[in-house]
Amino acid sequence: MDEIRLLQTSLQQGEFNKVEKEAFALLDKTVDMECELHIEILYLLAVCLRLQKKHNDAIEYLNKILAIQNQHGRAHQELAYNYQAANNEKQAAFHFYQATQINPALVSAWQGLLPIYKKQNQSEAATICKQHITRLMSLPKPVLGATDLLNEGKIKAADHLCRNYLQQNKHCMHGLLLLAEIAQALKAFTEAEFILETCVELDPKHLEAKYQLFTVYNKLGKFAQALELAEYLLSTNPCNPQYLVAKATSLVGIGSVELGIQIYESLCKKAKEGKQDRTTIFANIYVLLGHAYKTVGNIQASVKAYQEAYHLSPFYGDAFWSLANTKTYLFSEDEIALMLEGVMLDNVSISDKVHLHFALGKAFEDTKAFSHSFDHYKKGNALQRSRTSYSSDKHTAFTDNQISSFTPKLKAQLQGLGYKDTAPIFIVGLPRAGSTLLEQILASHTLVDGTMELHEIMGLASKLSMGNSQQAIYPHNLTQLPQEYFKSFGEKFIKDTQVYRQGGAYFIDKMPNNYMHVGLIKLILPNAKIIDARRDPMACCFSGFKQLFGEGQEFTYSLNDIAIYYKNYLRLMDHWQTVFPGEILLVEHENMVSNTEAEIRRMLEYCGLPFEQACLDFHQNKRAVKTPSAQQVRQPIYTSGLKQWEHYAPYLDELKAMFSA
Repeated sequence: MDEIRLLQTSLQQGEFNKVEKEAFALLDKTVDMECELHIEILYLLAVCLRLQKKHNDAIEYLNKILAIQNQHGRAHQELAYNYQAANNEKQAAFHFYQATQINPALVSAWQGLLPIYKKQNQSEAATICKQHITRLMSLPKPVLGATDLLNEGKIKAADHLCRNYLQQNKHCMHGLLLLAEIAQALKAFTEAEFILETCVELDPKHLEAKYQLFTVYNKLGKFAQALELAEYLLSTNPCNPQYLVAKATSLVGIGSVELGIQIYESLCKKAKEGKQDRTTIFANIYVLLGHAYKTVGNIQASVKAYQEAYHLSPFYGDAFWSLANTKTYLFSEDEIALMLEGVMLDNVSISDKVHLHFALGKAFEDTKAFSHSFDHYKKGNALQRSRTSYSSDKHTAFTDNQISSFTPKLKAQLQGLGYKDTAPIFIVGLPRAGSTLLEQILASHTLVDGTMELHEIMGLASKLSMGNSQQAIYPHNLTQLPQEYFKSFGEKFIKDTQVYRQGGAYFIDKMPNNYMHVGLIKLILPNAKIIDARRDPMACCFSGFKQLFGEGQEFTYSLNDIAIYYKNYLRLMDHWQTVFPGEILLVEHENMVSNTEAEIRRMLEYCGLPFEQACLDFHQNKRAVKTPSAQQVRQPIYTSGLKQWEHYAPYLDELKAMFSA
């Protein structure tokens, strides 16, 4: 952006009148008032006004930025400078603090907070400030600059600066750790894994590298490896709450839920006894404890844990959303009032507000106040959508690439090369389409292990997608791979997923996003069963819209995005049916609900399994379930959810138009 560079140069040279004149002219030309260019011009104009001591004018333009992009760390820092100049210490402290929470790399914001905390005799807060300042000042300037860019959401610029620095300083641990953080921001978890494993090889005792690698293993579903790292971290500091939580999370991940619960409960007990500070970290531990209880079906203990979390931290959105996400909890009037207060407060984070809006959507839905309910779902989705970089165009392009690459000719060329294991059963589709119900039914069979949404196929696809601009990448590079790779990929999948199995002849991988990689699955595991869990588009899309996912389903935060995604899913599944005729079973949720036994028998027959009554009595299965539908699949099949979206029909014209065309 040449205009921005010219403004920055003029500002550095103190040509304030010129900056003002050119900034106003550029603002008049920018049509999209929410675009990055418009926001950057407003920011430079505000800085220019502050340097001229026009503080009220500067505050006005900074507030315009925050009205568009609340998570703009530098705008908060600038506001703090202006309020500081006006001797408004309270507002200065608030905005310096907000700046550090949004962008922890802003050294000046930490330095602005430090004297305020000292003056207020907040010794613990002052110590934290000093620690941050010391750490940031110790970073190489390019790494600090890249960290700043990353926290401001300028991920590509951060990546470019960091990689340039590492070209000259290949083994700089600070740079490598930041590069891994950038990879995670780009959802390139496999690349982050490789970088962090390199860090650990360079310095096997580097605790930060090991902890970051633990978090990446967790995201990739590699809970066994994560547990090993957690054990190592604890060996260095057995009482560290962060490391204890790491171990508990890993135990829950591999299915040892009760052992994880014991650790969470021990930490919560210490917090209650005052042996640990009662801070937000323990509110989060209560939420994790609630999730673990929910996984094993102890909904009463789960609810109690979530309530303890918000008692510790009154506007902790995750606690309220977790209560809503049990699907059976009914909020009290006092709880609704508290949530409504939270979404209006300036000092409540965007993340908490997102969770609170979704929880309020569920609360008003339960009272049949559908207009209020939709308003909060809409606001929660809009806030969450503003924090993602999801592109429907990119997903459409990906779908097109899969269709053009996986042809009958490719299948004929590579058929028979994979690992011929009959154990895996993949349940694919869109989230909220009934896949957890199908998993619960099949996992009730004596020969079938239910696992979780496994990440191995997604990880393999990600690795195959890595390359440079001169090389073909997945899915266009499959014919260029050595043919023996296909068998080894399949064999590795079976080996890596063994930790999640309990000895059954068959096991389920219910990662819904695997629908994108059915072709890859059939090439590396030709005998795998694929079940397409499908639901009516209006019901499925709206159910996804009112569900706040942990991560990985960014398309659900816009009705337009989710409709396009659904249509792309249909296109791709139709293509897979053409390339692999008779090898994929379509199970429609509405048929499963209306004709349950016949559909269950059809599904078992497809999988080569004899009928067992336990599959019909699936709701009695006490297995651990980790998806939002955990409580629902512990009940007999009911029809009330089929047309739930119709309560919101007056507000769904955009969605209806997408499917009536």
